[in-house]
Amino acid sequence: MSQKSGARFTEKQGHYLAFIYTYSHMFGRPPAEADMRRHFGVSPPSVHQMIVTLERNGLIRRRADTPRSIEILVRPENLPILSWLGIKPSKSL
Repeated sequence: MSQKSGARFTEKQGHYLAFIYTYSHMFGRPPAEADMRRHFGVSPPSVHQMIVTLERNGLIRRRADTPRSIEILVRPENLPILSWLGIKPSKSL
């Protein structure tokens, strides 16, 4: 999937990015891997591998020494699931 910002991600990656964005917006902090595991109904290694992949692809940034430190590097308006849900992205989290 090609994005206006130049970022490329799969549909599944887009769902994770949208979840991270929405969770962060709702609760004022990024989700833990356990939150994503419960939401997507997948195993802990599956969530961790997705986070590693998103980071390796330059879609998120994390601080190794800080839990819940995921920062999305994709502009929110480029997350297709948010437009589908009718969510208007805020300027920043």
